[in-house]
Amino acid sequence: MAVQNETTRDRILEAAEDAFGEQGYHETLVDDIAGRTSLSKGGFYFHFPSKQDLFFAVIDRLANRLTSRAEGAAAKCASPLAGAEAALTEVLTRLGRRRRIAKVLLVQGYSMGSAFEKKRVEVYGQFAAVIQDGLDRAVVAGEISPTNTKVVARAWLGAVNEIVVNWVYRGSPTPTEALPVLRTILVGGLERPDSSGATETEDNND
Repeated sequence: MAVQNETTRDRILEAAEDAFGEQGYHETLVDDIAGRTSLSKGGFYFHFPSKQDLFFAVIDRLANRLTSRAEGAAAKCASPLAGAEAALTEVLTRLGRRRRIAKVLLVQGYSMGSAFEKKRVEVYGQFAAVIQDGLDRAVVAGEISPTNTKVVARAWLGAVNEIVVNWVYRGSPTPTEALPVLRTILVGGLERPDSSGATETEDNND
């Protein structure tokens, strides 16, 4: 019975993801989602107390999948900084491939006010933790100078958010088009300067 309930729950989440992505949060009715899954409203409410609870469950599932992919991309890299960059790239690329998911995660819930803001902070915290972990290890490895990695991770995500939201509303630049510039600015700005170059300059000045 537990397996059947979990399968039904997954069906509802899949249908809700499609509906929210296509119609928006406020325009989507519980009847719409129930109809897509051939459930009665009673069957729907057995699994989710409200539409808002369902929306947040959809966000949690999308965020967990995206975080898992980002962690997997980082784990394949030879160096910590490359891992942090890979995690950032994975998040941006995945959102760029699926506009509907980007809309659900980053746009649809703002009209819900503080409830969505609390969930957004929670989700961003998941992504930021993956990036910060790579940056912390990059500091230890000497790839980047000691810095406030928590702030840097949030700044990276802020840049991603701005690029993706602008793309959702305006259509360009796409996340893929923006990626090379972001890499140069975000990653290049952290790499430790070549100390040999500084020594050579000092010698020449003498």
